[in-house]
Amino acid sequence: MALKRGLSGAGIHKNRAGGSGFRSPIALVIFFTVLAPLIFFVGRGLFTNTSIDQSNIPAVSSKQDLDWRERLALRHVKSLLSKEVIDVITSSTADLGPLSLDSFRKNNLSASWKVIGAETSVKQNTTSESQKAATVAKQEAARGKGDGVSDDHSEFIDTPAKLARRQLREKRRAKRAADLVRQDDEAILKLENSAIERSKSVDTAVLGKYSIWRKEIENENSDSTVRLMRDQMIMARVYISIAKMKNRLDLQQELQIRLKESQRAVGEAMADSDLHHSAPEKMKAMGQVLSKAREQLYDCKLVTGKLRAMLQTADEQVRSLKKQSTFLSQLAAKTVPNGIHCLSMRLTIEYYLLPPEKRKFPGSENLENPNLYHYALFSDNVLAASVVVNSTIMNAKDSSKHVFHLVTDKLNFGAMNMWFLLNPPRKATIHVENVDEFKWLNSSYCPVLRQLESAAMKEYYFKANHPTSLSSGSSNLKYRNPKYLSMLNHLRFYLPQVYPKLDKILFLDDDIVVQKDLTGLWSVNLNGKVNGAVETCGESFHRFDKYLNFTNPHIARNFNPNACGWAYGMNIFDLKEWKKRDITGIYHKWQNMNEDRVLWKLGTLPPGLITFYGLTHPLEKSWHVLGLGYNPSVDRSEIDNAAVIHYNGNMKPWLEIAMTKYRSYWTKYIKYNHPYLRSCNLSE
Repeated sequence: MALKRGLSGAGIHKNRAGGSGFRSPIALVIFFTVLAPLIFFVGRGLFTNTSIDQSNIPAVSSKQDLDWRERLALRHVKSLLSKEVIDVITSSTADLGPLSLDSFRKNNLSASWKVIGAETSVKQNTTSESQKAATVAKQEAARGKGDGVSDDHSEFIDTPAKLARRQLREKRRAKRAADLVRQDDEAILKLENSAIERSKSVDTAVLGKYSIWRKEIENENSDSTVRLMRDQMIMARVYISIAKMKNRLDLQQELQIRLKESQRAVGEAMADSDLHHSAPEKMKAMGQVLSKAREQLYDCKLVTGKLRAMLQTADEQVRSLKKQSTFLSQLAAKTVPNGIHCLSMRLTIEYYLLPPEKRKFPGSENLENPNLYHYALFSDNVLAASVVVNSTIMNAKDSSKHVFHLVTDKLNFGAMNMWFLLNPPRKATIHVENVDEFKWLNSSYCPVLRQLESAAMKEYYFKANHPTSLSSGSSNLKYRNPKYLSMLNHLRFYLPQVYPKLDKILFLDDDIVVQKDLTGLWSVNLNGKVNGAVETCGESFHRFDKYLNFTNPHIARNFNPNACGWAYGMNIFDLKEWKKRDITGIYHKWQNMNEDRVLWKLGTLPPGLITFYGLTHPLEKSWHVLGLGYNPSVDRSEIDNAAVIHYNGNMKPWLEIAMTKYRSYWTKYIKYNHPYLRSCNLSE
């Protein structure tokens, strides 16, 4: 009623004011636009807080306190929206309303929280399902008695729509979790399958047993016990020396006894399976003695000093063994196996028992025919030469167009002839010559022969004070290989003199295997160069400075130290261009300058690099793959795709020191069931 009085007072004042009648409408406008909404929202807030704090008040009394404007708005909303939509809106906004004590009661608060001024909700949380159902029914009835307006703020319970939405959310979460688990399983399965496929490509012949999931206990050749016993023996030696130093003779003797027992138990074992059955007992006894020695003798400084001294001694032994190994490998490389020597002797005897008319090869008219494919092969190894010829012919498209010019020494001349008389290479032409019958090849014409006959060279090779024992190493032995003393090795610089009627010739070493048809090499355009060869340099590897002495002014002035090296072993030579440029004369010039070996050491590659400097055309690398005589990691795909593979190095395929993984490429061209090979015990 205060409001009415205020209004009536305003009206009286207005009437009294006379000319100011416009004030009453302005006051009404201010009241309805500002004060009325303010009163409405404040009242609504008080009502909401009251309904939240006193949640046990029936829904009917709450609806009676609603303003008539709210009831009108709710009626229109109800007519526009269905009950399900209203329930969804109510449930989605129930937790976003004003802060109240009930919102705290709904959450699981910790025990340190305490609600002041309100009753505890423990009883409400422990109400049975029947009481909750009764409450829901009572609320539904209360909503039915009202004038159609529902008030969901009176009770904080889950409506059916809210329950349905929660169930849908749980189902979606479960589905997402299942999808993620399935995706993880599929990814793991793919990784395992790819790992298995990669493991199949591993060369087990090189790496041994391989498994991406291998465990130590699954290793068939486990050596953990062997290594432990060897470690015990090392520490036993350390404590023996310390015990002797400290005059503990009893402990020293006990350690020596256990050390001898462990040495006998381990022996030459490399794996646990090789150990003696008494090894575990010996290891246990040694461990007890070492524990005792540690308690009585351990001194950090002394133990460290002894271990360092033992390490230095072991390092010196390793270096000595490496020298001996190099010495022995070079010694083995320059020896002829008994089987090959036996084969040469038997063939030689058979050849000289033949009548002269049966010692000739057919096809002599092909020897100077420039339209055929000519090969030059200089060798004193009958078996190696047979592999070169057989592999070339077996991979040739037309064997009748191939001519092999073999040159050997007087000792193996009969054997080389007899072998190819007994085993003719299909329709190919064979011609064997003796290098000792080349009358033009003498010391007055050839600088190498003159140098080999000199006193200085004989002293270099044969003087007694040069180191030749195992302990002295191999620094000088590598240059005493007989191939450096044989003119067969230097004959490659005299090809136009040996074959004056030929235009092109393919030079082959006797430690190669041909795997493809080589006739394409005769059609390679050398672009005016003399020598066609495969280059061997990569970054700083196999460049000129590796072979030549660039401290010498003659070398430094004429050659580039970074020039790329190339390989002897498969070279196509243009003999016409050779004669035009006088290649043999260039070779003689540099060979005379190197009489004291100041430009390069012995061998044929360094003078070859000098002689053909700027005159070598690089061939595709697939024509010639090297390293099978020294490199254990040559790629298999390169070997399989190569036209020629080369066993350059000490580990020749006919020697026992040959690498097993490469030997089959060579042995498949040998008929080991041949009677001569069987009688000389030559086998795979």
